Amino acid sequence: MAGIEPYENALDAIPGAHPYPRTSRYHDAEIGVHRQPDGTEVRYTKRRLLPPLDESEDTQVHTVRTGERPDLLAQRYFGDPGQWWQIADANPVLDPRELTAEPGSEVDIPLAGHFPRGDRRV
Repeated sequence: MAGIEPYENALDAIPGAHPYPRTSRYHDAEIGVHRQPDGTEVRYTKRRLLPPLDESEDTQVHTVRTGERPDLLAQRYFGDPGQWWQIADANPVLDPRELTAEPGSEVDIPLAGHFPRGDRRV
């Protein structure tokens, strides 16, 4: 996409600016700074730890059909295929492809506004 700079450039363009867009799962993540022995500073995104969602109040269940993918589910439920990570965060998977790998399996879809934001610890 035109106009989007790599994260390295975005980090250094404006001191203190957050490198991730508002739609990114890392937008609210804290940025850490590691100082190497030679004094060079390396910025990094600190780990995101989210509390589990209350399945009865915060999610709806989707039964996977043949040919579905996480990005297609995100388009269907959120209107944005780039929000697939919200579905991945709401389910206990390491690889998002696991979400739709088996037709007939059930996937939790977080309801709008119910996913915790910020640096909450489990």
